[in-house]
Amino acid sequence: MNTENYFRILTIIGGRYFILAGLAFLLFYVLLKKVLADKKIQQRYPKSADYLREIGYSILTLSIFGFVPVFFIFNPAISKYTTLYQRIDGHGWIYFWAIFPIMLFMHDTYFYWMHRMMHHKQLFKLFHLIHHKSTNPSPWAAYAFHPLEALVEAGILVVFLFTIPIHKFHILIFFFFMIVYNIYGHLGWELYPKNFHKTWIGRWINTSVCHNQHHQYFKGNYSLYFLFWDRWMGTLREDYDAQFEKVKAQ
Repeated sequence: MNTENYFRILTIIGGRYFILAGLAFLLFYVLLKKVLADKKIQQRYPKSADYLREIGYSILTLSIFGFVPVFFIFNPAISKYTTLYQRIDGHGWIYFWAIFPIMLFMHDTYFYWMHRMMHHKQLFKLFHLIHHKSTNPSPWAAYAFHPLEALVEAGILVVFLFTIPIHKFHILIFFFFMIVYNIYGHLGWELYPKNFHKTWIGRWINTSVCHNQHHQYFKGNYSLYFLFWDRWMGTLREDYDAQFEKVKAQ
């Protein structure tokens, strides 16, 4: 393994996690805690031990996330078989920007089915229980995975590298957005406005309320960015709309 590349990637993804999750935690859980307390999705707060557990497992996850691109991108024996391309003008700027919605849908599809699979009773304790110890998640829970789940989560990069032409900037931009949305999903507060869930676009967008329900009840609401699969497969919780309205009315 190329140690220099590994630590460079680890610095990037680790820096993003600690800066973004740290800022969210500082703002919502420290500076504005008293001001925003009555607007929290679940009124109680996690314990200090919960934060430490989430950060500890997130560090393990980051170490695994750093290994995957080194193996598939910086390993010449493997990278020559990927769809990674070097020059943006090789596919043009239209393709460069147009591929992001496709990447979002691919990741959302991958995550939904992978997530549902890990909720199978024979796999849950082995793969997914660690993440669900955060029944009332904080921003630090965004990467709080068991190492086996972290490997599965990282698999979306491998899917991209062997299916669609992808540039290094696609990877940097996409996974930056991913961690931002992941932190929002575990934030503990809903940032979308009142009645957003009933708008023509909002009914298809995953929200912090939606994912918080999944952590609280362990069933339903399996999606990541969108609600397409949850609605199509009948796994969106029946009380989601009522819970969103309740939280925004607080």
